[in-house]
Amino acid sequence: MAKIIALDIGGKRTGIAETDPLQMIASPKETVATADLQDYLTKWLAAEPIEAIVLGEPLALDGGDSHNSQRVRDWHKKLLKLFPEVKLVLQDERFSSKLALQAQIQSGMKKKKRREKGSLDPISAAIILNDYLQNT
Repeated sequence: MAKIIALDIGGKRTGIAETDPLQMIASPKETVATADLQDYLTKWLAAEPIEAIVLGEPLALDGGDSHNSQRVRDWHKKLLKLFPEVKLVLQDERFSSKLALQAQIQSGMKKKKRREKGSLDPISAAIILNDYLQNT
């Protein structure tokens, strides 16, 4: 089986998570600059098979658009054109950042490390991916 990956796309950074080849476990992978995301994904998908890309859909608490919704929709369109053979899914990402912060705290990560830019992003992506896996 091919992996499934998840992206938590932000204005400056994108958190990335991936499953194991059996698609059972979602793990944080890394954070990349959003400006470099297209090149990063192109190289990754050329190197190994990816079955699906799960994009975190940033919805407001009421289910409407958030400040980041249009950015993710734009990336959704771009990825559909770049990788037509890969399944592309939008997954509600409400509360993923808060849950990621709680996970950092519960794991014992020091406050100084938690403040590092990008430390939260791949954990948020893993939470988005885990939600997707549980709902499929």
